[in-house]
Amino acid sequence: MMDINFSRLDYLQVGVTTRNCMKLLPPGSDGLQKVCIGDRNGALSIYSLKSNEPKSVFSQPLSKQITRVDLAGKDGQSRDRIFVASGSEIRGFSRNGKQFVQFDTNMTENIRSIAISNLSDLYVAGNTSFSHFKDLKDQGYLLCPEVINDILVLPSTKLPVLACKDRSVKIVENCQITLEVSLPGSPLVLALYNNNGGENGDEILFGTEDGSLGLLRLCGSDPELEWVFNSDLSSAGITAIDSYDITGDGMLDLVVAREDGSVEIYAYDIHDKPVLRWSYNCNETITAMAVGVVNEKSYDEIVCSTYGGWIFGLTRAVLESSTGADAAGVATSSAGAGDGKLDGLREEIGQLQQRVEKERDKYQTMSTKGNAVSSVPLFDINDRFILTPVDAAYTLTIECQAPIDNLLLQSDVPVDIMDTEKNSAVVSLSAVNPDEGNHLLATYRCQANTTRLEIKVRTIEGHYGTLMAYVTPRLQPKVCQLLAYHIKPLSLHRRAHELDESRPLNSLTLTGAFSLAEIHHWVAFLVGEVPEKAPADEAGWLVFENTFLGTQFEARYKKGEAVFRSDNLSTISIIKECLSKEATKRKIALQIGYEVNDQSVSHTIRLIAPKLKSLLHLAKRVTLIEPLRELMLSEQSAEFLSEEFQQILLEADELQRLFKRQPAHLERLYGMITDLYIDKFKFQGQNVKSRVSALMQCLQNYDLQTLLEFFEAE
Repeated sequence: MMDINFSRLDYLQVGVTTRNCMKLLPPGSDGLQKVCIGDRNGALSIYSLKSNEPKSVFSQPLSKQITRVDLAGKDGQSRDRIFVASGSEIRGFSRNGKQFVQFDTNMTENIRSIAISNLSDLYVAGNTSFSHFKDLKDQGYLLCPEVINDILVLPSTKLPVLACKDRSVKIVENCQITLEVSLPGSPLVLALYNNNGGENGDEILFGTEDGSLGLLRLCGSDPELEWVFNSDLSSAGITAIDSYDITGDGMLDLVVAREDGSVEIYAYDIHDKPVLRWSYNCNETITAMAVGVVNEKSYDEIVCSTYGGWIFGLTRAVLESSTGADAAGVATSSAGAGDGKLDGLREEIGQLQQRVEKERDKYQTMSTKGNAVSSVPLFDINDRFILTPVDAAYTLTIECQAPIDNLLLQSDVPVDIMDTEKNSAVVSLSAVNPDEGNHLLATYRCQANTTRLEIKVRTIEGHYGTLMAYVTPRLQPKVCQLLAYHIKPLSLHRRAHELDESRPLNSLTLTGAFSLAEIHHWVAFLVGEVPEKAPADEAGWLVFENTFLGTQFEARYKKGEAVFRSDNLSTISIIKECLSKEATKRKIALQIGYEVNDQSVSHTIRLIAPKLKSLLHLAKRVTLIEPLRELMLSEQSAEFLSEEFQQILLEADELQRLFKRQPAHLERLYGMITDLYIDKFKFQGQNVKSRVSALMQCLQNYDLQTLLEFFEAE
């Protein structure tokens, strides 16, 4: 990482914002760019940030919250037309704020994404619906099988590209999907490489939900994934990408913003792969980011908007103006201006305090009346509960515009809470009684001004229920908001692109009087990342992989029949048990057939074995740290220790950190092996729970061959 520094300048705060609701307009006559932003209150505003003094140039209230802001222009001309999505409407404004178009798309969903080509072709998308308009006339409609996260138009072909939640991008022509490209993660945002799509106009950058950054070349019918980059600093989802020479070396840099508040600057190496040069974290979700010149003509700036509505810039102007021979004169003049600003701010704060006191007295007076009714303050919460493949755990992120006072977590299924470095809240665990259906009760007491909380939760497959979060902000009167997250039976599985047929697969066949919609609903009950709507065809086909073990399962289903295949027998057992219960609830008779591949059990054990061996080795080394440290204190030297023991002492902090990150991994692996053993004999009609103690003894003295022989024994 190179030694470059930026300082933060807070400009102003608007209402709560959503992704892609801020843009920088092209430079004006003074060489500076203005900021255009829309918020959830429905206010579209343009601000000038010249000389650190935000001034409103234009403000227009709309009837509904603004979900997208984009810029467009004629090909080869400046992109200075502002297009705003609000509800099902699209409005167009000039850079001066004059409205020139208002168009109702008549979509049943709120518009989430828009893209405009040459001011004539308008592409809009809701959750799963996609429409094309040319000169405001309807050209076609597509019901996408997956959730659409973003739209981009390729300069080379003028065709729209959809970023879809099923870990793919889809090229659309004449409102038909003509090409689908699989990606390593679910893309949240798309951007043109080098702002123009590269040499041939067919290269796009993508940022995924699990923090991956990649470059994809969409060359004809043979697309190529050129590179995928995963940051060591953050695995948070990417919300914005921009290409700009922010470092001033004559080459375009890559600027990336993330959901956890990270802003990262990457340069390209000789192989055109990104290399991190600088990073910053604002501890608040960044909803939009753009690079330009907004404050001082001589300085480029990274302008960001956050979920809470803050607009701030990252600039080198403040740092550089205070260095060098001429810096003193600049600092003196700016200090004088700063004193004037401080006086103005003090006066404004005083006026606000007087208003607060007046309103508080008014509230107290009204609350003493017999017929007084206390109004509950409304507040928005930005929350996400997503599976993180690296940790095979769920990341729960809760963000509030007001500071969070405390958070209570309650679960009716067994879950483990993992330590998170970004979490500064004080955690208190209360005693629970699992027999009463309560497996977790944890309270997070937040420090002052904490608006964002991140928690990692690890689940156990086969156990399903609800995780409840009670969020209490620092508001008066006290109010709490309840959030519920469903933990599914196959909670550690995520979508995959294809099934490996070379694996030893077990199969489960269900037949009965169920419809396609019912069996699709059952599959969605089993596992996440299933499309909301049943497939338009007469059959559905989905593939999933276990993020912890790497095993897979396939679901093929149609009206009256469903076939599930997996190389993990425990997965088949969970599906059989859960769907049998669901069918019984709905009074649907099921005929169940299955085929067990004898090789699948040893195959699964061999997938678990490296993880088990590594964890046992790590646990053994960690248990030796304290005895070795005591020896060091008595002997005053480590020279008498073997090289292995000396290495343990040298790596003690790192070993303890690794062990702390995965406290329940060993118990989980033991549990998976135990379940696999029980399931193997359950399909043979035998109950072997009495043999579990012997299995645990075998695991305590772990040897792969001995374990395999134990499984093979009658």
